[in-house]
Amino acid sequence: MSAAGPLDRAVPAILLRLDWNPAHHATLGVIRSLGRAGVPVHAVLENSRVPAARSRFLTGRHPWLRTGTGPEDLIGQVAELAERVGGRPVLLPMDDAGALLLASHGGKLAGVARFPGMAAPSGSDGVNGVNGSGGLGGSDISSQVADKEQLARLCQEAGVGYPQTVIPTSADELASAIATLGLPMIAKWARPWLLPQGSGLRSTTLITRAAEAEQLFARRSTAGCALLLQRWIAPTRGGDRFFHGYFAWAGEPGGPSVCRFGATGRKDLAWPRDAGLTARGTWLPDPVIEEAARRVVRAAGYVGIVDLDFRFDPVAGRYALLDFNPRLGAQFRLFTDPTGLDLPRAAHLDLSGRAVPGLLPRPGRRLSVEIYDPVGALLPGREVERAWFARDDPAPFPAALGSSAGRFVRRVRPWTRPAFQEGNAS
Repeated sequence: MSAAGPLDRAVPAILLRLDWNPAHHATLGVIRSLGRAGVPVHAVLENSRVPAARSRFLTGRHPWLRTGTGPEDLIGQVAELAERVGGRPVLLPMDDAGALLLASHGGKLAGVARFPGMAAPSGSDGVNGVNGSGGLGGSDISSQVADKEQLARLCQEAGVGYPQTVIPTSADELASAIATLGLPMIAKWARPWLLPQGSGLRSTTLITRAAEAEQLFARRSTAGCALLLQRWIAPTRGGDRFFHGYFAWAGEPGGPSVCRFGATGRKDLAWPRDAGLTARGTWLPDPVIEEAARRVVRAAGYVGIVDLDFRFDPVAGRYALLDFNPRLGAQFRLFTDPTGLDLPRAAHLDLSGRAVPGLLPRPGRRLSVEIYDPVGALLPGREVERAWFARDDPAPFPAALGSSAGRFVRRVRPWTRPAFQEGNAS
């Protein structure tokens, strides 16, 4: 039996998130994972009251970045943070915007930090997606896989299923798309990281009436990107799957990549239903999904952390890729093997120059996000990972419950003062 070696405690980690989301349980998951291994963990958090800030495994909480100042200023702020932390820390982007920032401008961090794919040599010609930016397999690659408009072409090249997609540019094309795809359908913004905060726009929406599609189409200027309409693939029992992986250079940067960590799971419950995050999931090895995931990642020439969502399409008779996220997935803690190896630990081992051992699968292991899945969280079993509750780190759980209750109150009483306000990093 292989075992995960000790992580290098002299190499800190910084969790980078640009999307304002106080209830981001993946951030807490990484803090606990690396912190339990003795790695100093620093995180950019909204303020001191968010649940993740209460974790005893958090070494340092840092003020929210000035996100409205452009990528050059943002990367400068990240560089300053990395220099303050010291030790040339591992940077782990927790959202698409952070991953794309590192992909397009991360070369400027080479001397002060490390992250997947940044070993690309300066002045590279762009072969296999590597360029002088030293980003996550190259800025073109990262934007290609995160951009829903480009993903369809990539899947076609890789021979991986993808839902029928239409991108209307006029009212007539919108009407034609509705007639062709039928209702219900899925509406997605091509570049969800561009959606303005407070706009009320969601990255993915289930459309049940033509008027809903028309309303979204009319807000393209607000969204700052194209609106995609996709044929609705109705969920089937056990038909939603996901793949989490970490890909690194097999040899010299710019050459072929190798999967250092990879696992597949089944989404048992989503929030919101049928088009949301994994509220309950099960570790379920699936060679078909894993092969499709490896194929599309190889086709992209991508290096770094991936979170892929699949759904079985009964019309096509195969799984279709719904999303390719170039960053850590919120349910990553599901894939924790008996030695404690998980995705962020695999990335930290690799980026600090240590060997990544083989993953020891734990089929049937479950994850439950308590505030969306209270029933699943109470189900008995030793192989249950809860997103918020942990015996060795109890403080974030009541904070998460309070945050959830506050969001509910604000929905029914819109005049209630928000519990978390941007700009308050006390």
